[in-house]
Amino acid sequence: MRKLSLFIILLFVAAACGKGGSETPAPSIILGKATLNSPAQDEACTTGTSLSSTESTVTFYWFAGNNAESYELVVKNLLNNVITKKTVTTNFTDVPLAKDTPFSWYVISKSSKTSSTAQSDTWKFYNAGSGRTNYAPFPAEIIAPTYNQSINSGNITLQWKGADADNDITGYDVYFGTSETDVNNKSSDLKKPFAANVLSTSVQTSAATTYYWKVITKDSKDNTSDSGVFKFRTN
Repeated sequence: MRKLSLFIILLFVAAACGKGGSETPAPSIILGKATLNSPAQDEACTTGTSLSSTESTVTFYWFAGNNAESYELVVKNLLNNVITKKTVTTNFTDVPLAKDTPFSWYVISKSSKTSSTAQSDTWKFYNAGSGRTNYAPFPAEIIAPTYNQSINSGNITLQWKGADADNDITGYDVYFGTSETDVNNKSSDLKKPFAANVLSTSVQTSAATTYYWKVITKDSKDNTSDSGVFKFRTN
């Protein structure tokens, strides 16, 4: 009797072990980032549907990311920094936007099978207005130092990117100083023009100081754009 009981117990243990060992863990989902298609990078978008004298509908297209079930489109007005978000299950969607305004956009891939996401590259475009034949440059994209970054004092390099739908940038004015008000009023410690496509300059800094800077981009039609004020602190 004792041997029979022991045999039954061993059978249950073997069955339980066999069942557990046969289960295969669910494969982890790796999301691929979407590839942007339209509006194209740095283009003047003139194909939207006009809604009024100040607004038009722009259609966004992108190529699907691997394993994505839905997408979040993020569009940023580069003049006022207002962000518009829209979640869709397709790889295209329409968004009403202000005319004569520069925007940036990117797409976030999502899936119900994972909490992780994948973000596409970021592109810029200019939503043109009726009869527009030339466009202001895109606001310069600040690269370094990043906003609120702490860096070692001394001679440092300010870096940015510039772009224009007309491709007629003629120069940059860099404003740099220790007061945000001075920079906004264009009365900073440094105002220096640069030839188009030169995207860096060196400045001298002191220790334990907060500095503010911005870039004004200029084109051949006397249009300008403002990067907005950035700041960093030296150690």
